Amino acid sequence: MNSDSGGNSDQQGDIGELRGASVVLRPTVDADIATLGRIVREPEVAAWWSVPDDYQDMLAVLFDGEIIGAIQFSEETDPEFRHAGIDIFLTAERHGQGLGTDAVRTLARWLIHERGHHRLTIDPAADNTAAIRSYRKVGFKPVGIMRAYGRDHRTGGWADGLLMDLLADELA
Repeated sequence: MNSDSGGNSDQQGDIGELRGASVVLRPTVDADIATLGRIVREPEVAAWWSVPDDYQDMLAVLFDGEIIGAIQFSEETDPEFRHAGIDIFLTAERHGQGLGTDAVRTLARWLIHERGHHRLTIDPAADNTAAIRSYRKVGFKPVGIMRAYGRDHRTGGWADGLLMDLLADELA
């Protein structure tokens, strides 16, 4: 589920390129917008995501040089509550191949090792079992259900979200 936490474009530009086992993450450029717009409108993706206001706050997810989706992060910088959140979408033709797991793990490692976060969160729709399974492989654990958390793009009503978190020493 797309959270309203958004990304931090000033920090996206500081990332450069992050390499996972199979994917590469890099800041988006204007030439990526049409492809990402097409992906986020695919029925299997649109069921969970709304069209973002700004793709520039995201990192493009590439596999074999092809854009297959986007991932973003947000950071809470208050030292009393410091943590980061992650959101991701991938084209339906790449679902179930472990590429989303690789992308989340790659960004999680960067957020923990380079940005110094001790805790990360992710908030899929409670019935998005494929996403939840993927995030568990990275080490995220369910914290609780957030009732009527976000719009259900399939029904127009409200859907529950599952808050999941990952502590730095739990990263798989």
